[in-house]
This record gives sequence, C-alpha cells and structure tokens, in this order.
Amino acid sequence: MSRPAPRRFTVLDKTLITPHMLRVTLGGEGMVTFPEDQAGTYIKLVFTRDDGTSFLRTYTVRAQREDAIDVDFVLHEDGGPAAQWADRAAPGDTIEIGGPGPRKRVDATADWFLLAGDMTALPAISDNLENLPASARGHAVIEVISEAEIQPLDKPDGITLHWVVNEHPGEESDALPEAVRAIDWEDGRPAVWAACEFSSMRKLRHYFKAEREVAKSDLYVSSYWKLGMNEERHKSAKQEDAAQSG
Repeated sequence: MSRPAPRRFTVLDKTLITPHMLRVTLGGEGMVTFPEDQAGTYIKLVFTRDDGTSFLRTYTVRAQREDAIDVDFVLHEDGGPAAQWADRAAPGDTIEIGGPGPRKRVDATADWFLLAGDMTALPAISDNLENLPASARGHAVIEVISEAEIQPLDKPDGITLHWVVNEHPGEESDALPEAVRAIDWEDGRPAVWAACEFSSMRKLRHYFKAEREVAKSDLYVSSYWKLGMNEERHKSAKQEDAAQSG
C-alpha cells in the first residue's frame, strides 16, 4: 500500500513549555484529511536542502484536537534542522508533514508499568501516562537536562514520577539506566516502555531482557537519537544494532 502524500500544515501558535521544550501548534489544510485520534503517533517533518532534495525528521504528535495538532521540540544550541525550524517558525509559516505512523503504547492490561526516557521521549511518555487506566501502578523515569525542564504530567495516582537530571545526555549515558535499576521491581506482569539516546537504550535493553527477562510482548525499547549522528546515520546504526542483537 502506498503512503499518502505529505500534508501541508500551517503554524498556528507556539508555546514554551519549559526553557528547552517548545510546543508548536499546527493546523490548516493538513487537518482536513489527517486521521482522528493520533496523539502518540509519529509524523515525518519534510525539509529541503539547498540542492532541492528533501529529508525527514521524526516527531511525536503530543496532542490532537479537531482543528490542530501539537508537536513538542527539544531546543538545543546546536539543535538539528527541525528544532531550528521550530525555534524560528512564526504563525502563518507552513510545513509538509508525512504520516502518521503507528503508535506505541504499553499494554493497559499489565499488572504494573515502567516507562523510561529522556526529553525526546517525553511527548510519547506523556501520551502513555494519559491513557493508562486510573488504577494503574508503577513508575515513570524521565531524564531532563535541568530541574527547570521538569513539567507537570497528567498520570494515574499509582504511577510514581522519577525525574533524573543529566546535563549531558548521550555523553553521560549511565544516568537513566542507573535510575531505572534503582526502581524496586514490582510483582506481576510488567509492561515496559523505554526510548532515549542510543547508548542509554542499549544499557536499558540489556537490563530488561537479560537481567529482568521481560517478555518480548511486554517490552518496547527504542533509541530516538544517537550522540553525534543525524537521523539518517542514526537509522543505519539502529538497523545494524537490531541485526546484531536479534
């Protein structure tokens, strides 16, 4: 089945959620054919190089309303083309967006839940938390670059939030895995969801699969970026890693 052509969206608004998390609200003609209920899915922002060729950057739909979607961008001094675009974008600007792609949510029937990730995964973690049953219990471990990046999240009362401050994600890849290891492993069948930088992801994957023996059906673990690599090179590294890890 062929993929639908990218849709053209218009920037409606921008909101700085925390000092380094910018929310861009998009609407316009793209919403006419955009499917309903796509919060938590991924989309592909289309950019054009100076030579006219296009390239994509992957982001999560943070929220959706009838006439708009929200997309959260992590801002850095040396941010990539998508973050730079978001920082400079103004209401009325347009962008082509492909997708949406599949949504990765935890199995809501599990006995308990463990979610872990860095700021790039925070939109998807937030969506997961918002869609857990009210009776859910477990933990969400979230790595941020400073205390100023901690934001209020809508979650069940039984989910405990653990904020991990790491000023140099990627360079210091042990912070998130060590915080996850410090969580008491609860009784019953877990549903585990984790996404972060490549090196941290590999350490978390080993912990979940080799040490905790989480069943494949109860585990989602992915890297959203790799230090020093753009999305194309990161994608190649992920494919090579997946082939080696089996």
